Parts: sequence; C-alpha cells; structure tokens
Amino acid sequence: MAAYRRRLRLETTNEAVNFIEAIINKDNEEGTYGKRVHTRFPPEPNGYLHIGHAKSICLNFGLGVTYGGKTNLRFDDTNPVKEDVEYVQSIEEDVKWLGFQWDKEPYYASDYFDKLYDYACVLIKKGKAYVDDQTPEQIKANRGDFATPGTDSPYRNRSVEENLRLFEEMKAGKYKDGEKVLRAKIDMASPNIVMRDPVLYRILHTEHHRTGNKWCIYPMYDYAHPVSDAIERITHSICTLEFEVHRPLYNWVLEDWDDTEKPQQIEFARLNITNMVMSKRKLRQLVELKLVSGWDDPRMPTISGLRRRGYTPAAIRDFCQRIGVAKADSIVDVALLEFCIREDLKMKAPRQMVVLDPVKVVITNYPEGQQEMLTLENNPENEAMGSREVSFSREIYIERADFMEEPVKKFFRLAPGKEVRLKGAYIIKCEDVVKDADGVITEIHCTYDPESRSGSGCQRKVKGTLHWVDAATAVDMEVRLYDYLLTKSDDETPDKDFLKQINPNSLTICQAKGEQAFAATKPEDHFQFLRQGYFVTDKDSTENHIVMNRIVGLRDSWAKMQKKG
Repeated sequence: MAAYRRRLRLETTNEAVNFIEAIINKDNEEGTYGKRVHTRFPPEPNGYLHIGHAKSICLNFGLGVTYGGKTNLRFDDTNPVKEDVEYVQSIEEDVKWLGFQWDKEPYYASDYFDKLYDYACVLIKKGKAYVDDQTPEQIKANRGDFATPGTDSPYRNRSVEENLRLFEEMKAGKYKDGEKVLRAKIDMASPNIVMRDPVLYRILHTEHHRTGNKWCIYPMYDYAHPVSDAIERITHSICTLEFEVHRPLYNWVLEDWDDTEKPQQIEFARLNITNMVMSKRKLRQLVELKLVSGWDDPRMPTISGLRRRGYTPAAIRDFCQRIGVAKADSIVDVALLEFCIREDLKMKAPRQMVVLDPVKVVITNYPEGQQEMLTLENNPENEAMGSREVSFSREIYIERADFMEEPVKKFFRLAPGKEVRLKGAYIIKCEDVVKDADGVITEIHCTYDPESRSGSGCQRKVKGTLHWVDAATAVDMEVRLYDYLLTKSDDETPDKDFLKQINPNSLTICQAKGEQAFAATKPEDHFQFLRQGYFVTDKDSTENHIVMNRIVGLRDSWAKMQKKG
C-alpha cells in the first residue's frame, strides 16, 4: 500500500495522469475550493461490491491520498426495500481489505433525512417542486420520449401552500405507497428526459435498517446524492459515465443550496471486463437462483468473491492503476487482471507439488520401508524464501495425464520403456502397468537410477520432468478448478440471453494429493502448484479437509498479447 501511495504522489507531482486530476489541478490553481480535495465513495447497501466498484474505490480514495485530502465512505441508504446491514458490513470490509480508510466514521444518506426534507420544503416554497397525484404508470406515459415532449401533470400548478400541506401529510403517513410523489418543477419539454420533472420523493411504508419507522417517505438518489455531497462539503463528486445525463439535475438541485462552494460532478468510464458479470442486479439473480454458492462464490466478480478466489489487494489496485481513467467506455480483457495477480504472487507464493488426478507409481527397486528427505527450493525467483524438505519413498503419485501407454509424437513424459526425471529426486523408467477389470490403469511400475539424484552431479539428461507427491505422507485435498461464469463479455450479452451465456464448466472439483506441508495451511495462504497454476486455501478448509481454489493458470495470455501487439 505504501508503494501505491508513493506512485500516486509521484505521478501527480508535475502533471496530471488523467483528465480528473487535470480538473482538480486547475481547481487548485484557481483556488476554487481553497485547494481542498474532498471525495466520497457512495455505495448503495443493496448487494456486495464488485470489481467495478473497486475501480471507483481506488480512484476516489487514491485521489484523497494523492492530494492530501479526505475521502468519505457514505452509504446511499435511501431505498429500505432492498437494503440490509449485511451489505453495509461487507462494503466496509471490502474497502478496508483493499487497503483504504475513510475519513472519520462512515456516513449515511439517512443521517441527513431531516435536512433533505427541510431543503425539499425550500424548493416547494420557491415554486420549484410540487406534489403529484398521478400513478407511476401515468407519470411514465406523460414523460414523452426523445421525439415527443412530455405533458404537464394536471397537479403541476398547485399552490405553494397546498404542496407544503400535502408533502407534510405524505411525511405523516396519510397516504399509501405510490399514491403521491414530490416532483421537481423543471421543464417537461426538455431534450434531456431526466429534466422532465423528475421525482424527488416517494412513499415507502417500509422499516429502515437505521431509522426504523420514523420515515415513510424517502428521497430519490438524484436528489439525495447532490444534497448529501453538499452537506459533507465534497469538492469533486466522481461517478460513472451513465450519470452524465444526470449532471444538469445534480446542478439544478443545488442551485438554491446556501453555500458559496458547491460540489461538481465528474464522470468517468465504468469498468467492463470480458467474461465477467458486471451488473449488481444480475449478480443478485445468480445468488437468488442458486447458480452460485453466494455473493463470495470464487466465480463471482464481487470483491469478496475475488478475495476468496485468491486475488490480493495489491493485484486489484495494480489492475485499476493499469487500466487508468477514461471518458469513453471500453472493455478490458480479463487477461490483464490475471497478469496482475501473477505479477503479485510470482515472488511471494511458494512453489509446492500437488497432483490433481493421481495415479500411483511403484518404484520396484527402491528399498521397501525406506524414506529419504529431499531439499527443494521454495521459489526459484526469490532465493530469500529458502527451501523445504520433501519426503520420498517407494510409492509416489504422479498426474494421470503425465503417462501415456501409447505415446503420441513429442510426448516427453512417462511411457513404457521411457525415462523421466522426478522434480528434485531421481530419474525413473516405466517397466510395466497394472490395470483393473475395466482396463483403467491403477499402478505404474518403474525402476529408478540411484545415481541420478538431483544435486548429486549426475550428468544424464532426460527431456521430461514431472512433479510428484510421496504416497506415504500425501495430504488429501479437494481442489476446485474455477473458470469464468460467462462465455463472453457481460456487455455483449443482452439481458434476455444473460442466463444462456452461463458457462456450464465454470467449476471442476478434483480429489488431489499434496505435499505434507499442506496439512498446516490456513485460509488465504497462496501457493504456486508446480506446472498447474496459482492456488489459495479456501475458507471451507478444516484440519481434516483441505480445500484449495485455483486462482489462475500459469499461462500468461496478456503478456503474449502485448508482445504481439
């Protein structure tokens, strides 16, 4: 995290690295906010955060770090129908896990319900808001479209006194849900449909997770958001590009706000990643339909899902830094995210041996009952990680795919009459196989060359080197091989076809054998399985049942793409 802060600071010492920093630098030069920089991250507590939110977190909190300013965590808890304390807690945990800390305590839009109500009354008194009795369906029908102007509500010209009375009665619980709303009085003929008298308040007789039953009217996001920003004296209100058409409304709401400094809304492109679901609504659907095990399923692009998958905060921050901040939407290849986790783990994760699809090898000329210890390096790219002792005996396991009874051309692994080297151990030669009644190989019988032990100075060369696990000390492991949920990008998938794009092979479970050291592993331990990929210990693991998740394979498609490009 310290390195991340230093990099951000250095990148903005002389000039901005993106258009948002250019705006902030200009504001600081002109003294717009007295050189203050105060941002906020305002999630709705109606689901778990996903990696798109991680980009916003890194941007907002990163700007606070870069400019020596502040960043608020504020929950937009204006819709009690969908909100839950569980989501509040998960969001706080995700922000902290990514390495950021908000200013003071978390804020809530519900902290300002009284002030929001009072300011709405100010708008009514200025003739800029009115109570409408139309149904939601009528309001929608009368709004018009891009080719047709909207139609004024028959209640648009109510007197200030009547609007104040009706709004007070709405607050007092006199009316049913949907019976009345408070609308802004702007322009029903505006070319920007958002400005056609948008709804500011609606009636919801639902208990709120913080305010209980005190309120039965709740502000809409487009109203609560700018007023909350103004109350907190936010300087730069940074949001995603879909809110660009809402900016005129953001500014309109604050026209009568009593403060010489008013926040400005700045939009940036949202994050889209190939093979990932990037819609909170769709993610909720996956959870509710039980197509995943929960919000933290390792296939989910939620921050908690990525964490359980084995991604690290450093890798996610690096990813967000690399993709940068742009004004136009684009799709990022998931290979870049995979590259970032490989880069982070290659110097940190110990290399260990795990056999995912084991078949037993019996070394017939190795002394029965004998066991020796071999020394293997923990990480050839980081000598500081040292070495470990691995047991070796007469029976071992290798990958079933590393043996072929009738080998194809250029198959350099084990086959009848062929030799291979066991990683850190000996050269073995296949002499025979044992099969069951169905013709499935159950044992491979080999001989070994006692003079070929690794490190002994043996000059004999063989083309294939296999990883293996000593059968006498092997740890049984459940290994979950995860792939992506979507067969293509979420943005390429129309809503009606969303579930049809689910990858049926997004999870494969193996009953594997690992080195003895895995007996002491704990959740969130990271490893590189030799020849397999990067893995992490899952939270489902117990002392008697080790569960590992594949984070990513060893093949680096992003680096290859960059070389070709």
